[in-house]
Amino acid sequence: MTRSSVQGEDTDEGAADAPERAQAVRGDGDNGVDGAKDEPEGAALGAEGGTGEGTEGEPDAPRPRRRRRVLRWTAVVLAVVLAGTAGAGYLYYEHLNDNIKQDALNLGDNKVAKPTPNAAGQTPLNILVIGSDARDSEENQQLGGARETFGSTPLADVQMLVHLSADRSNMSVVSMPRDTLLEIPRCTDPDDGEVYPASEGRVMTNQSLGHGGPGCTVATWQELTGIHIDHFVMVDFAGVVSMADAVGGVPVCVDANIHSRDAGGHGSGLKLEKGTHPVKGEQALQWLRTRYGFEDGSDLARAKAQHMYLNAMVRVLRENATLSSPNRLRRLAEEATEALTVDPDLDSVKKLYDLSDELRKVKPERITMTTMPNRYVGARVEPTEDAEQLFRLVREDIALDGKDAKKKPDAEPEPPADPAAPDDEIAVQVRNGTRTDELGTAPGRANTVTGLLVDRGFTKAVADPSVLPSEDRTVIRYPSADLEGDARRVAKSLGVPASSVKRSTDVSGVTLVVGADWREDTAYRAPESDDRTPESAEALNGADDSACMHVNPAFTWS
Repeated sequence: MTRSSVQGEDTDEGAADAPERAQAVRGDGDNGVDGAKDEPEGAALGAEGGTGEGTEGEPDAPRPRRRRRVLRWTAVVLAVVLAGTAGAGYLYYEHLNDNIKQDALNLGDNKVAKPTPNAAGQTPLNILVIGSDARDSEENQQLGGARETFGSTPLADVQMLVHLSADRSNMSVVSMPRDTLLEIPRCTDPDDGEVYPASEGRVMTNQSLGHGGPGCTVATWQELTGIHIDHFVMVDFAGVVSMADAVGGVPVCVDANIHSRDAGGHGSGLKLEKGTHPVKGEQALQWLRTRYGFEDGSDLARAKAQHMYLNAMVRVLRENATLSSPNRLRRLAEEATEALTVDPDLDSVKKLYDLSDELRKVKPERITMTTMPNRYVGARVEPTEDAEQLFRLVREDIALDGKDAKKKPDAEPEPPADPAAPDDEIAVQVRNGTRTDELGTAPGRANTVTGLLVDRGFTKAVADPSVLPSEDRTVIRYPSADLEGDARRVAKSLGVPASSVKRSTDVSGVTLVVGADWREDTAYRAPESDDRTPESAEALNGADDSACMHVNPAFTWS
């Protein structure tokens, strides 16, 4: 495979990449992809910048057809390939195990409880897929980046949460744009004990990887979403290139000729004719990194292109007969295991195969790709109210395609590590958050609910008139794990659902905010849940093979 340079997008500050990146290795232009056009010599710049901070035993030898199916399906965790092998020999099996790198799962202090199993004893599975821009190998350096970026702090430029339903009937994927502004929690590296302080205010989410590793990216997601994450899988630039090449190409579509490069030299260098073309190798990486030329040129357009690519790759892995070649499958296994960093519970081919065996139970038509609903804040984005709706659906294991046979009851989380104190020792601040865009604050609600709590034995409950927030739903927040039991006890006494109890660094103690759903009466009545996926999540069905990226007219050619 040639090692032609992969053009990156501009830096986070919007400045052009360093001129030294123009020295990235250039290949002969033969990328083996129909419809691809060679890049002009000297035009390529570097990859996207951004400042930011064991042995499982020998498996039984299966029949050939089973062996091919094992290899094919071990090749994907939502198209970020997790390749393993069976029946290939004990030494080779051990060799693949040795390829896999591992890191701690969660470096934060907030350990979100696992959901309670359903009646059949099943629980959902949540995997965070991370794409790293690390430049710490010669291969990654050749794929973009000036020499001075070698060994620099990596960024988590792709972040996707894969949710597999408890009954394994459906799968949901939530992408978070790398430009999302949020608070990164305090993270501690378990290897050397180094503590990375919480961010001072909001920063771009891709910086979380530099706070001790992928475990801090996991902690950041859990802090934002309240979703328990079971595993992570991280892959770097070179891994994307090698695995895409190994599967023989992934079909993608553009609605016009595209060349992702502007007059200032920004862009990925992707050049395709209108229509559908199989991309592989470095051109696959160009597709996954392109935003100049797709739609409005934003990170959101790039996320949409990534969703199309992943859906197509899943279909390739299911249908492509060329993957029946043992040599190609072994190559795929080799490339995948060398490219991966995983949490300790996924550190062997056997464990990866078991995971992929769960994922393959879902048919493409029950896979839903989404992007976290967001709005612009300058050149960055922040989550909107719809984002919390999307996170709630994932937390409650509700299918994003709307095809659940019936609404699933709210899953009660496991009991907190620290049980509640006696009611008369629990201090509670009560705030009136009933104000909406259409209605003013309902007077006296904080005092009314405080009275209810006192009558029920919470004698340390007090109304706090100093803050008048605005909340659609009544919520109870607590700042640290030792107060979680107290917060849940308050919620239970008032009939507020457990899903409305949330950890937050914005409060100093148990804090109840009376929302717009409780503007009157003394009995709390939880509103009917809207279990529809927000339109702003731009859901894409996994079986949709007609999707085509819209090309910005400024980046077309003839």
